[in-house]
Order: sequence, then structure tokens, then C-alpha cells
Amino acid sequence: MARFFFNLRHRPGPNGLAVDPEGDELLDVEQARAHAISAARDLIARTRSDSVRDWFACAFEIVDEAGRHVLTVSFNDTIQDNLPED
Repeated sequence: MARFFFNLRHRPGPNGLAVDPEGDELLDVEQARAHAISAARDLIARTRSDSVRDWFACAFEIVDEAGRHVLTVSFNDTIQDNLPED
């Protein structure tokens, strides 16, 4: 298990990052990505915020315990293309 921190980028610049101080214990980067997608869907569906005008412009900047960037998950990734291909 490893601890991953899901920092929320909601606008450009240093003031546009909400830092996750606790993180979550997960098996690997793939599980961290799945967790980020689930959390993003929940925020889009349930959360109203004056500081976030467009959830689809947001992303989770995921870092490990050492503070190294391991993955960025855009909230746009919550949209799945289920249309059949021609």
C-alpha cells in the first residue's frame, strides 16, 4: 500500500490548488486513478462552490508520499464515450 494525495487544481496559479493534507492509502497508481475518477464524479454531482465555476476545468494532481507528481486526472476523464463506432 502507498499513500497518495489528491490535490485539486481548480484554476491556474498557486492560489488555484487545494492541497489534500491527509491522502488515501491505495495499492497503486491505477487504483489512485480510479479513486480520482470516483471522487471527481461525486464532486461534479453533489458539490456547489463559489470558487469552482466549472468542475470540468478542474483536475486532481496526484502526488506520492515523497511529494512526487505521479498522475494528473482531469475531471473531463469522468465522461465516458459510450457511442458505438461507425
